[in-house]
Amino acid sequence: MSEEKTEDMSGSRSFEERVFARFDAIDAGLSDLDSRLQKLEQKSYDTKPIWERALAEILAVSQKLDTVERKLNVLSQDMLTLRADQTRIEDRMDKLESKPMQ
Repeated sequence: MSEEKTEDMSGSRSFEERVFARFDAIDAGLSDLDSRLQKLEQKSYDTKPIWERALAEILAVSQKLDTVERKLNVLSQDMLTLRADQTRIEDRMDKLESKPMQ
């Protein structure tokens, strides 16, 4: 084998230094990611009262719709009763009008 010296790499960092630099970069990226995630979680917690209010309003609207539906059912029943009475009266009127006068 030859006694040639390999290239002098004193100007560049060693393998270990490069690996540790990469680890430091990954660690910094993870720390940044963690802080961004915490900010997002805080924002989601801040919207909780808004959602609670929205759900309460939805429930109130649902209750009002139930009330309207009950009233419409009552109105529908009343209208059917009224139409039945009107039909009965019209039939009686037709019978009275069809009788010959004496």
